[in-house]
Amino acid sequence: MKNKYWIALSSIEQIDSRFIQRLYNYFGDIEEAFNASLASLMHIDGLNIKKAETFAALRNKVNPDKVLDEVTKRNIQYLTLEDDKYPKMLKNIENPPAVIYYKGNLDACNLDKTLAVVGSRRASYSAKEELNKIISQLGNTDICIVSGLAAGIDSQAHLAALENNLKTIGVIASGLDFFYPASNKHLYERIENGNGAVISEYFPTFEPLKFRFPQRNRIVSGLSYGTLVAEASLKSGALITANLTLEQGRELMCIPGLISNPNTEGIYKLLKNGATLVTSAEDILNALNWEIKFEDVQKELPLLTDDELKIFKELEIEEKGVDELLTLTGLNVENLLTGLTTMELKGIIKQVGGDRYKKV
Repeated sequence: MKNKYWIALSSIEQIDSRFIQRLYNYFGDIEEAFNASLASLMHIDGLNIKKAETFAALRNKVNPDKVLDEVTKRNIQYLTLEDDKYPKMLKNIENPPAVIYYKGNLDACNLDKTLAVVGSRRASYSAKEELNKIISQLGNTDICIVSGLAAGIDSQAHLAALENNLKTIGVIASGLDFFYPASNKHLYERIENGNGAVISEYFPTFEPLKFRFPQRNRIVSGLSYGTLVAEASLKSGALITANLTLEQGRELMCIPGLISNPNTEGIYKLLKNGATLVTSAEDILNALNWEIKFEDVQKELPLLTDDELKIFKELEIEEKGVDELLTLTGLNVENLLTGLTTMELKGIIKQVGGDRYKKV
């Protein structure tokens, strides 16, 4: 079984996927690469004696059978670069992961229709709402949403996918022993329990160190046919992913936002440089040349009273405050507040801050 040698090499924290591939490409066999003598290692171009000796010393401390057992006892699945099921889009990038570790059901994800979504960890309310709207328009299709399971836009993308019956893949910057941020533990579990997969290139015990987050970004974009940026400042991880998307020859798309928001400066820079502007799911489908079939999941609107119909009509286009609704509907305060409360209980509208309401 050759897989244990891939895992053994990936368990050495001081080397990376690029180094593992270098060994594999030179020897043409992962077992031979793992067991190579110091003399053989020194024949590899660019690998000086010091690096060869350092690798050999680290390698000699690893027991391939033991590290494979460490993975299997955690119920973690994996794919290596030699596996036929290794994602083809990811395999085509300049530095694909030597090993992908994952929990969940990667087979259930349609890897032929993958859309990456990235953005600010401190996303504005309006950016999250716009993203929700766009992902909801893709609901009940075979599109798979890929993101990084970070706070902000990443979490919102995964949640919107789950709420709209889409599969989703979370790519993390640590081994699968960790939940980062800890507040996303429940989201990890929801994805793993039949709604997609949580994946990593790191051995399970590797911690979420700062330098691993930019490395993770190449996998988010690399798995995907296109990347949608929902909000990004000029110096952000989202902009790193955007640049990787272009380097990988994939489609880059952006949701516009308020020009007064510092988190949209990166968005408008990308748009000026030719990124596709997205205001609806149709823009994404056109950019990626995707044809999809939607399941008919229309829900009937609950029976509304005359007062509730007046309120609903005024909230069809945009959110409004109580004072506006009083003027527009002509209702008195008591009837308006009663209508708002019952409609909220029916799940037709929701309060969005202060005394403002919007259609769900």
